[in-house]
Formats: sequence, C-alpha cells, structure tokens
Amino acid sequence: MKIAFVGKGGSGKTTLSSLFVRHLARTGAPVLAVDADINQHLGTAIGLSEQEAAALPSMGAHLPEIKEYLRGSNPRIADAESMIKTTPPGSGSRLLRIAEDNPVYALCAREFQVDGAPLRLMATGAFTEEDLGVACYHSKVGAVELCLNHLADGPGEYLAVDMTAGSDSFASGLFTRFDITFLVAEPTRKGVSVYRQYKDYAADYDVNLRVVGNKVQGQEDVDYLRDAVGADLLTVFGQSDWVRRTEQGRAPRLDTLEPENQRALDALLRAVDASYPLRDWDRYTRQMVSFHLRNAESWGNARTGADLAGQVDPGFVLGEAVPMTA
Repeated sequence: MKIAFVGKGGSGKTTLSSLFVRHLARTGAPVLAVDADINQHLGTAIGLSEQEAAALPSMGAHLPEIKEYLRGSNPRIADAESMIKTTPPGSGSRLLRIAEDNPVYALCAREFQVDGAPLRLMATGAFTEEDLGVACYHSKVGAVELCLNHLADGPGEYLAVDMTAGSDSFASGLFTRFDITFLVAEPTRKGVSVYRQYKDYAADYDVNLRVVGNKVQGQEDVDYLRDAVGADLLTVFGQSDWVRRTEQGRAPRLDTLEPENQRALDALLRAVDASYPLRDWDRYTRQMVSFHLRNAESWGNARTGADLAGQVDPGFVLGEAVPMTA
C-alpha cells in the first residue's frame, strides 16, 4: 500500500508521517518510509540521531544505478541514460517489492529499529549548495517517482512518503502514485488553503484524498475543519506533549502517545487498508503512461535525443502478479 503525506509547510506533515510510520512498524508489517521533502527531517522525527539521519544515502545521487537495475532486460529501453523519471516498466523490467532485498535498497535504504520494530528508510537527499542555480529539486524526487512506477506492492505491506510541502508534487505525476493521500491541515484559513488547491488539481485523477486535522484544540476546531473540507475530514490530532518531547530530542516510545492520538493513528491505518479494494492497476498504468508521454514531449525527447514514446509497452499492466525479472 502506497501512502503520501502532504500539507503546507509547518502543518505537522512530517511529524504525522513519522508517527504513522512508527505505528505501522509496530504492527509487524513490512514498512518502507521515504523522505521526499526538500527539508529532510523524517529520519530525526522517527527517532534517529542527527548523525544517523545525515548518513542516509541520497536516492538522487544513485539515480544512474537505480535506472540500470530497473531497466533490466526491457528491450524498449536502450540504456539507463535514456530513462527519465516517468519511464514506465514493461516486459523485461525489474520490479520492486517492499519486503525484499535488492540492489536499490542496498544502495539507498537503511534499516533501523524503532521501538523494537524494524523499518526501512530512504531519502531523496537534501538540496545542496552545488544544486543552487543549476538543478531543480524535482530532479531529486524523480528517483522516488521512478521507483514507485516500478513498485508491485500488495496488502499488508506499506510504503509511506513524506512529500514536499504545498502543491509542489503537482510538478510531476508523483501525486497520482498513491493508494491514499493524507493532507495534513491546521484549523485555520491558511491551513485549509492547500487542501482546496490540492483538491482542485487532483480532481481529474481519481486521487483518494483524506484530510487529517492537526494541532486541534477543541470541538470548535473540529467543526471548522469539517465545515471547510466536509466528508474528506478523516480524523484529527490534538495538541501533544508527546510530540513536544520528541521535538526536544527525548524520543519517547510510541506506546506513551496520548490515547486520543493513538486512536487517530488507528483511523489512518483503517483508511489505508480500506483503500486496497479500490486499487485499479489498469488505471494506475494508464496514468503512468500518460504522464510519461507528456514529459517526453515536453522535455524528455530533447534531453535524451530519442523518442521516448517508444519506451511504452502497450501490452504491459503493472500489478502484484507480474513475474519478477532476474
């Protein structure tokens, strides 16, 4: 199951995504967390030390190796250099599974024990001084999009992505790559403005969008959010001494989180699992191909010197039952 956390800067998006990742891990399920925010804080929010978080390898730095592995023996892809962030899989491509060992995870993922439970963490890599003026941050999250395009995940296993703040994810097709998207909103006008923008942008793409209220102080805040977002409001998180201690670096165990916030995490998990029967691999593949063709025409063909429409395998549909390629 693929899960995205989005929201405006300062909404608590990273805090809630880290809470949910820890909640998933303690169920014993396979969990892969990805920090795709321009500000890389998911690792420390999960409970890693500053040194451990800083030592995470950058997915963006390993993009050539990721492409080479995913390309496999796909005859429609001449070489790794001709792959772009939207290149879809086809016959002969290597697919990724959440609960496996593979060269991509060996390069880019690290496994940690959090509250005694294992989880894998990957990060796009921070926007560095060398990138200033010459690179776009979306070139880094392109590694995430490429991996999601090649991910054949199933029920009971989870990939959660802490996305970049605001509506930046609409600069690529990444926003369509998830089974469910949790938009974290504070009970303020600014807090719900990103929801309205996201809702409008996603309207034509069947995005499963649910709102998670954060920093809620009482029923008036809940009523405000419900009036603003209607039935999209899934649950709310209240002010939390537990979160404050975490932000101070004390790293309390998750089982000491306030009961009402524990129940909110349970509501998120129920919503994730309920989204699985709604999954449509045919639509998912069509959207993937559509964004690839648009990117190819817009910039990919010129950059690679090839007609990237030829990378599309018209008979291929991504799915859990697609056989793996060695």
